[in-house]
Amino acid sequence: MPPKERNIAMMGYRSVGKSSLSIQFVEGQFVDSYDPTIENTFTKITRVNSQDYNVKLVDTAGQDEYSIFPVQYSMDFHGYVLVYSITSQKSFEVIKIIYEKLLDVMGKKYVPVVLVGNKTDLHQERTVSTEEGKKLADCWRAAFLETSAKQNESVGDIFHQLLMLIENENGNPPEKSSCIVS
Repeated sequence: MPPKERNIAMMGYRSVGKSSLSIQFVEGQFVDSYDPTIENTFTKITRVNSQDYNVKLVDTAGQDEYSIFPVQYSMDFHGYVLVYSITSQKSFEVIKIIYEKLLDVMGKKYVPVVLVGNKTDLHQERTVSTEEGKKLADCWRAAFLETSAKQNESVGDIFHQLLMLIENENGNPPEKSSCIVS
């Protein structure tokens, strides 16, 4: 079977580790320097359940609560990795806004999403609990993982879980839930 093409966008507030996660997944290395991203595209072939996927991963510029959702990320994308830092309550608040804008721009009730709490290696600086992340992901019917790009902890799992969600998305999206996470 030829590989299936899958386009994935990595989104979140600035300096939450979107580029570090992307580079760790694609190249298997951690880059310590911070250079704000405009946009980078990575490709990698990965296998899930004996199916090869040609993943095109777009590492986007950091968004904030005032950013207009970049419409180019609503077209031809199969799934989204929404990243916050467990050390930044602000990044957790911003990810909720990005998700709402994403649904709004796409005009859908559901899109395949993995919510990622990154920087678990900085657990002593944690301000967002694992429970808060899980609750939000449940609310979105999204997968949830906590990761460390630095320690390469659960990085591959993000993409494997998202590819499985994309495969399960068969044109019968569940109804949008009306849960509120405060």
